[in-house]
Amino acid sequence: MTWTQGYDPLGHWWLSTLVAALPVVVLLGALAVLRIKAHWAALLGLAASLVIAVGVFKMPAGMGARTAVYGACYGLFPIGWIILNVIFMYDMNCASGRFKVLQESLMGITQDRRLQLLLIAFSFGAFFEGAAGFGTPVAVTAAILIGLGFKPLQASGLSLIANTAPVAYGALGTPLIALQTVTGLDLLKLSGMAGRILPFFSVLVPFWLLWAFAGFNGMLEIWPAVLVAGVFFAIPQFLVSNFHGPWLVDVVSAVCSMAAVTVLLLIWHPKKIWGFEGHEADRSARGQHGHSTGEVVKAWTPWVILSVLVFLWGLPSVKAFLDKISIFKIPVSGLHNLILRVPPVVAKNTAEGAVFNFNWLSATGSGILVAAIISGFVMGFGPLQMLRQYGKTLYKVRFSLVTIAAMMSIGFMTRYSGLDATMGLAFARTGTFYPFFGTLLGWLGVALTGSDTASNVLFGSLQKISATQVGVSPTLMAAANSCGGVMGKMIDAQSIVVASTATEWYGHEGDILRYVFFHSIALACLVGILVFMQAYVFPFTKLVIH
Repeated sequence: MTWTQGYDPLGHWWLSTLVAALPVVVLLGALAVLRIKAHWAALLGLAASLVIAVGVFKMPAGMGARTAVYGACYGLFPIGWIILNVIFMYDMNCASGRFKVLQESLMGITQDRRLQLLLIAFSFGAFFEGAAGFGTPVAVTAAILIGLGFKPLQASGLSLIANTAPVAYGALGTPLIALQTVTGLDLLKLSGMAGRILPFFSVLVPFWLLWAFAGFNGMLEIWPAVLVAGVFFAIPQFLVSNFHGPWLVDVVSAVCSMAAVTVLLLIWHPKKIWGFEGHEADRSARGQHGHSTGEVVKAWTPWVILSVLVFLWGLPSVKAFLDKISIFKIPVSGLHNLILRVPPVVAKNTAEGAVFNFNWLSATGSGILVAAIISGFVMGFGPLQMLRQYGKTLYKVRFSLVTIAAMMSIGFMTRYSGLDATMGLAFARTGTFYPFFGTLLGWLGVALTGSDTASNVLFGSLQKISATQVGVSPTLMAAANSCGGVMGKMIDAQSIVVASTATEWYGHEGDILRYVFFHSIALACLVGILVFMQAYVFPFTKLVIH
């Protein structure tokens, strides 16, 4: 028997919206205000979402229970699978002593912590976002930063702030491909429109990142490197997105950014070197790490293996081949195609699919595991040693896996019960200001689901419909959903748990949330202002693709 979603169960849209937001309020309040441990906060949020979905929005209890289990399974696979295997590889690197060599070898490029942060969190992280997405860049960069000596809060929060501008083109363009699927808009136009919004922020975010870490004056002292990192990311981002498509935008841009900064550091360095204790004058920007070239190559080899395999695993042709021989599609009985989304959220009644894709071989986490195993042999580990280390890692991240599973359950509950649509329709009531608030709707979608792809699937159709009613470009607003969403990535609970796990700072998720929240909402508002200007203000309107 099918169930049709209702978006105003209390008869007053504003009251229904407030009630629909309660699970998010419970989750974030428990984390940031009450400072409850993340797994308990997530379970409280899940309980609240179940009560409201069943008790207020009249979702059948059986469907609610199935949705919660479905979301938990998705949280464990593929999200938790990525985290487990990244941390496994990191732990082996530390146990072998090679991570210390890698850490010290970075001084051969620069001893300045600000420049290390710029290269790793922004440029290197963008590569992993483009190749894999879904938590991989935060897991990798946060682990590297903590190994370099950054404090846990800095490593976590700064990795989250850096992982913004590349997100719309993450995992070889997956968010925009999903957006095209639900809106029916031209993929290249969506890619190009996002490529006329995000380059502004690809230049801004590195400055913002360094300001958050070193303060305004500390950021100004290295502005040439920050500018080079941003510009050499933004220009390829614009060109590839507008003249090729969404697939390789981040990969190309990240490589250009890393190469440009590295070349700059061969001919320029700041007058003062920023260490963790402050400025240290009269020191060379490039230190002597005391390791041979062979030792440095060995230290970096596992991460090169990881980069290559993650990139190959994400290629459509490779993924399609691996899916063909390994994927299991499991429809969720009692849920699949039994929930109907209705206008005005969608153009016509649409059944919500619920199929768990157990792509055990093509999943990004599987590629990371293969890279970890190969790297383990390269580092001299035997099969039994790796198995023991894997058990230790699994025990270490056990609570994080529970948290991620519960977080994704909340996201799935908001989607299948219609809570997300109720909140989305409130944004759509803003009329002329819709370009601004529609952008924030994308931010809300990612904050709820932890995924720009999921946010685009949830709200893409609503953006297209609302834009047509308001009289602005549907392509602009669909792209704005994805571009606004990237700024919500740093506060979604899933990403925060990934960061806390990678830095071994579990239990401090509320501290991380408070650290990044202002940055998230401020940057999202700036995206909204730019989209508003592109909708109405000359000459920004010239940037709009219809």
